[in-house]
Amino acid sequence: MIKPKDRKHLDFTVWEKQALKNPEFKSEYDKLQPEFAVIRAVIEARMKRGVTQEELAEKIGTKQSVISRLESGRANPSVAFLKKLAQALNSHLEIRFTHLK
Repeated sequence: MIKPKDRKHLDFTVWEKQALKNPEFKSEYDKLQPEFAVIRAVIEARMKRGVTQEELAEKIGTKQSVISRLESGRANPSVAFLKKLAQALNSHLEIRFTHLK
């Protein structure tokens, strides 16, 4: 397992791959997968469009700190808020239920 002091030197995907080798971590990570998927989608859409957190916040009429809390996993956004984000990022919001294997 990667020691906390070494994490700052790793790309997130490298850290994630290493961390997921720990069964306890993976179990908790899997439980939070939907939250992580939303966070990742927002960050990727925002970065792909070259929009800062502050610019995105301004587009939807909120504060940068609200976007920061969402992207750091410290917020639980409503569907209405996600729709605003999607519109501001010129994206389509899609929510699906899939059958578990």
